[in-house]
Amino acid sequence: MFDYKPTDGASKPQLYDDLCSAADALTRDEPDAVANMANVAALLADFLPDLNWAGFYRTLGSELVLGPFIGRPACIRIAWGQGVCGTAAASAQTQIVPDVHAFAGHIACDAHTRSELVVPVVRDGNVVAVIDLDSPTPARFDTEDAAGIERLAMMLAERI
Repeated sequence: MFDYKPTDGASKPQLYDDLCSAADALTRDEPDAVANMANVAALLADFLPDLNWAGFYRTLGSELVLGPFIGRPACIRIAWGQGVCGTAAASAQTQIVPDVHAFAGHIACDAHTRSELVVPVVRDGNVVAVIDLDSPTPARFDTEDAAGIERLAMMLAERI
């Protein structure tokens, strides 16, 4: 049985240390990318407060295709360069969006989402997926969140 939990009262850096340690333990010896994404999506939902969606979009050709996630049903395909996820994939740059309604071209999969953090997962110079976090709270994500999820993405790059 797996029972990974964040440390009570942990600072954000400690929270992301705990998250990355749990993700490493779950994915280190598992070769199946879908299984690894599914377990990490569950960890994201357990470790990070105030989310309404957490998961992955996988690169398939010139679009992103929905991967394992926790949350309401989501958009299945997103073109590169479209919306927050497509912008992160096309630019290979983390996107911190304090107000999704102010983001030109935002794709509204869940009307409750107010802010978003999307981090590309890069392997051998190619974006293979993005980690997408949505929150019903405006400006939920900051640079500490981005740094923590970027660490997670680097660790997962060879595992998904």
